[in-house]
Amino acid sequence: MTLLSSFRFWCLALVLVVGSVIVTPSAPSTWQTRVAHLETLVKCPSCDNLSVAQSTAASSLAVRAQITAMVRAGDSDTQVFTAIERAYGPTVLLTPPDGGLTTVLWVAPLALLVVALAIVARLRRR
Repeated sequence: MTLLSSFRFWCLALVLVVGSVIVTPSAPSTWQTRVAHLETLVKCPSCDNLSVAQSTAASSLAVRAQITAMVRAGDSDTQVFTAIERAYGPTVLLTPPDGGLTTVLWVAPLALLVVALAIVARLRRR
């Protein structure tokens, strides 16, 4: 296999892996499981490194109540996260926002890994 075909192979593999991660749906079946899932994605406002699902602090209980009320009212996940972010600041979410610079920061290391593997493969053939 030449370097160019090896590079193409790894680029295709990267695209397939990233595409499968992006396309994979994660739709909870009931509103209770949806609430439980959302609670794992929001950080406790008064705790260090705990989600509101893991914490029993008063601020976590308030966020849990807000998530439950919004889900039962029919709000989307984006609406829930936006309202919580507005109330507690941008660092309250445990997952980075989609799009923009965040996407580049997540994809760039993978692209660098593919390039490094291609270089290593070429050096090993010499």
